[in-house]
Amino acid sequence: MSLHTLEYWQQKAESLALRGQAYIDGAYADAADGATFPATSPIDGRKLADVAACGQADVDRAVAAARRAFESGVWSALAPRERKARMLRLAELISEHTEELALIETLDMGKPIRDALAFDLPETVQTYAWYGEAIDKLYDEIAPAGPGVLATVTREPVGVVAAVVPWNYPLLMAAWKVAPALAAGNSVILKPAEQSSLSALRLAALAEAAGIPAGVFNVVPGAGPVAGRALGVHPDVDCLAFTGSTATGKRFMGYSGESNLKRVWLECGGKSPHIIFEDCPDLDRAALIAALAIFSNQGEVCIAGSRLYVHDSIYDTFMEKVAGHAAAMQPGNPLDPDTTLGAMVDERQTRSVMARIEAGASQGATLRIGGRQVRADSGGFYIEPTIFDCVDAGSALVREEIFGPVLAAQRFHTEDEAIALANDSSYGLGAGLWTANLGRAHRLSRRLRAGLVWVNTYAAGDITVPFGGVKQSGFGRDKSLHALDKYSDLKTTWIDITV
Repeated sequence: MSLHTLEYWQQKAESLALRGQAYIDGAYADAADGATFPATSPIDGRKLADVAACGQADVDRAVAAARRAFESGVWSALAPRERKARMLRLAELISEHTEELALIETLDMGKPIRDALAFDLPETVQTYAWYGEAIDKLYDEIAPAGPGVLATVTREPVGVVAAVVPWNYPLLMAAWKVAPALAAGNSVILKPAEQSSLSALRLAALAEAAGIPAGVFNVVPGAGPVAGRALGVHPDVDCLAFTGSTATGKRFMGYSGESNLKRVWLECGGKSPHIIFEDCPDLDRAALIAALAIFSNQGEVCIAGSRLYVHDSIYDTFMEKVAGHAAAMQPGNPLDPDTTLGAMVDERQTRSVMARIEAGASQGATLRIGGRQVRADSGGFYIEPTIFDCVDAGSALVREEIFGPVLAAQRFHTEDEAIALANDSSYGLGAGLWTANLGRAHRLSRRLRAGLVWVNTYAAGDITVPFGGVKQSGFGRDKSLHALDKYSDLKTTWIDITV
């Protein structure tokens, strides 16, 4: 696919029609009370659209529609091959609208258009297609119960699923939850982040065109404490899947306890360690990937390699290489295909990241590169790639998720020290290590307390492998066939066939 030019994308943005209404029971509609909030582009601060600010009444209506659709069997009882055909059609439609959807993502949350085109949209298409293909290839079980008995174990949809997703990869994070939930036969209510609602609302029209029945897929934009909470405490939501901060994830656990004990699946924060041993097989490649691991998507990535641990014997050489890559990744206009580092999602996140940078500099860490907010004349929100050399493992730079382009680097001397530093975190989402020693790779990957471990690479993978964390990074897995477990119940049926 051609990346085109800055002028091409600017012209396309001017003619882009954006819809801000909620999508409930097969139709677009304003919020019940008419409330809206502005969708503002972090590229230049301009308003893109007014978006429906859904409240309790809207969530109630969406849940009722989802429940009616589920109980009617219009989707839940549809033949697997037919559900498969419609999900494959949805994947095709997303692919056909790749440029439009990539542009919406870039305008709404600030990621470089090149990344939206090369990663977000292809991965989104693959997710819907993969789960669509899986639908008619899943078999139930007959238990080896012995003569005189037929014991079956069948997988059934849980019912009404709420998916509450973040703003960093809006369409892709939605796909990781919506696709397996639909594949399992559920009705779904998608609540996008208020910073990035527009692509989810466009997705609704494509789902309708693909033949997803009314009520089976709904989109309720709105504030987290309002629309998100309403879904969390709703007594007729059977399951809620969430990706976002650990603090918000804990609130959803509380909402479940306050209401109907709905199952809650969480993919929360991360502060992922990236370990470079002295026998790293390719320092140049490792340095490039270390930079990409933290600065891609402006550092707004749950698995960002934000803690870099480098063996003392190669620390100075390696960090010079990483700093060189960082210096070349300066923020630019996200609509420019040459831009590799885009805009922060909004002013609030920018202030939060800058406060962490300023605090780090005052707490003894050494600023190696970056640390400034730039491109202020654009009207948008941009931060330079920032690297700190840290000596205090207890500093906020090392311990707290920043969710921005900020790297905290430290030295280590032994394997045991590296593992102790890596595991000394309340999070456990991802971890990476570089070594030419196969035994070390196997040994340490088992010792690292993380749901994802990469060896001699970082953040690699595809839809076939599960994604999720341990500790306060959450539980449950997105991606792969394992994701279907979150949206299914197992039913045992014991039949006495001697009667």
